[in-house]
Amino acid sequence: MSIVSVLESRVEETRKAGRYRNYISLERAVAERPWVLEHKHEGTRKINVWCSNDYLALSQHPAVIDATVDAVQTVGLGTGGARSISGTSIYHTRLEERIAAIHRKEGALLFTTGFTANDATLSTICDTVPDIVAFSDSLNHASMIYGIRYSKAEKKIFRHNDVAHLEELLKAYPRERPKLIAFESLYSMDGDFAPLQEIVALAKKYNALTYLDEIHSAGVYGAYGTGYAEELGLLDEIDIIQGGFGKAFGAAGGYITGPKVVIDAVRSFAPAFVFSTSSPAPVVAAALASFEYNIAHPDLRAQLLDRVSELKQGFKELGIPLVSDESHILPILVGDPYRCKEISRRLIDEFGIYVQPVNAPTVPEGTERLRVTPTAAHTSADVQTFLAAVRSVWADLALEVAK
Repeated sequence: MSIVSVLESRVEETRKAGRYRNYISLERAVAERPWVLEHKHEGTRKINVWCSNDYLALSQHPAVIDATVDAVQTVGLGTGGARSISGTSIYHTRLEERIAAIHRKEGALLFTTGFTANDATLSTICDTVPDIVAFSDSLNHASMIYGIRYSKAEKKIFRHNDVAHLEELLKAYPRERPKLIAFESLYSMDGDFAPLQEIVALAKKYNALTYLDEIHSAGVYGAYGTGYAEELGLLDEIDIIQGGFGKAFGAAGGYITGPKVVIDAVRSFAPAFVFSTSSPAPVVAAALASFEYNIAHPDLRAQLLDRVSELKQGFKELGIPLVSDESHILPILVGDPYRCKEISRRLIDEFGIYVQPVNAPTVPEGTERLRVTPTAAHTSADVQTFLAAVRSVWADLALEVAK
């Protein structure tokens, strides 16, 4: 069997299982957010997006746009090299210093993506520290999984948010053996928070380093919008924090912040960092502007959480089943890939509302869902329109409601 035929067979299997991913071509408009134009062969149509990670709608904010344009006109686009070879712009330096200061850490390091930040950092630590054991939550993001999996480290997977299971695994190793606990603050497919206090306590008890992915919490929670650890007053208790600018901050890129020795090790030994061309200076300038704007405007975060509260209440009144209602991410539980796609199709075709279906293998089979993410750009009227559309589709398809 040829390589091409094998690939064709695998893709066809994905289609038959209802897992094939369809991409929608969108034209975003600054003046129309959160509305966009969907481009199809037969023309365009206006739709309201309810599955964006641009939680604060900062990607289209004038402060961010102006900073981007100013940087392009001042320094141009690309940096011309990797960070070590002419690729460290003034914006990279300023943003890293600001991230470290706000998180009360010794240093910070920027990456082109959040995925790279996790992958490079975890693989570097796990490859560099002899005899280290990595403990990873079972629902960690693929970037964390791959970073640990392809290192030389021994690894243990603990059941999602199960601190009893984590302790059971930790206590099997001598206290002096190097250990790292990798977990997220907010799991984006379930919308639930990690038990940060309990994990931090276990890390202290068993002498483990903590690595926290804040990418879906960063920008939304905390007095300065750094994330859930700040919200809980635990910034000083977490050793390494990872975040990014492609979600709430509306820009692009990832970062880590933590002890200076960790930052130095990653910038020295991580191939994905050392051999990558650095992020374009205007993109970093945009991230810096967004970061600063968010710190100065907690009202924007409050506006988002107001819309989230309205939506939660509406789902509760309608009996729409949710995987979790803990955070600003509200996944509607459907439980069938074909039905999930059908609900998504009807919402966009009949009501101009876009919510992407999330099927296996992104989530386990039988837990297929619609991942709903309101933004600060949505209005109370938008929320009511969305709820009415969901109610209509739910009734027409005779779907079960929560008791």
